Amino acid sequence: MIDTYQAVTDRIIKALETGVPPWICPWEGGALSMPENIASGHKYRGINILLLHLTAMDRGFNTSRWLTFKQSLELGGHVRKGESGTSIVFFKPLEIAEQVDAGDPKLRVIPMLRSFTVFNVAQVEGLPETIAPALPHHAWDPLVAAETLIAGSGARIKHGGSRAYYRPGEDVIQLPPRASFPTASGYYATALHELTHWTGAPSRCNRPLGQRRGIDAYAFEELVAEMGAAFTCAHCHLPARLEHASYIDSWLQALRNDKRLILTAASRAQAAADYLLALSQLEPSPVVEALAA
Repeated sequence: MIDTYQAVTDRIIKALETGVPPWICPWEGGALSMPENIASGHKYRGINILLLHLTAMDRGFNTSRWLTFKQSLELGGHVRKGESGTSIVFFKPLEIAEQVDAGDPKLRVIPMLRSFTVFNVAQVEGLPETIAPALPHHAWDPLVAAETLIAGSGARIKHGGSRAYYRPGEDVIQLPPRASFPTASGYYATALHELTHWTGAPSRCNRPLGQRRGIDAYAFEELVAEMGAAFTCAHCHLPARLEHASYIDSWLQALRNDKRLILTAASRAQAAADYLLALSQLEPSPVVEALAA
């Protein structure tokens, strides 16, 4: 029986071993595009963003739209012979009856990880052009979207010095002056990284620093911030970047020791992105996926 947790973790480890985390590599001309199901319009979330991103990079797909084998047939197409799909995951609630003393058993619901297979539209033939048109070029200014997201958060941001960090005690984000960044995208990627840290406060996403098996609390928080920034950069069509390469070795060691870690971190990152997008009204109110802690 396939261990889905381990299979997911192994894919992320393989990418990290190259020195390039999967959340910073660009799709669609330099900006991570959020993968979606072309049949349902559902946008994939959390760890599935990374898994589909890795496949798109490995196989050279120029689109981030996906569907199942059955959906391809329902839309009038078919998966090309010899093509292999990509496994993604979801959590299915499982009810377990537990006996408590002499009373009636109580039901306990636990999330069980399940996987299913999707194909990129580049692997499918016969889809009508109305279903699989050419990818659009976005006409809006990504800098406006990033400014809207940052301003909508209401976070206190100070500029000055040469370092970027979030100070929890004062609830303040410190950034270098804008002029010190060679590119606008570099400034926004850094700002969104620190803004992800800002979401961890008790009054927001309540993501306290805490020891996890095999990884320092700060290293885990940086893993969450890296992915959270990548997700928000994607919504602004800006390229994410690796802010703290020094943590790669500790991430690798922790992932090798804990097969559930990457899914937990991705869940926390998605919750942070949802929170920020909801504040800026770039997305509807967040629906946080129930992932195992």
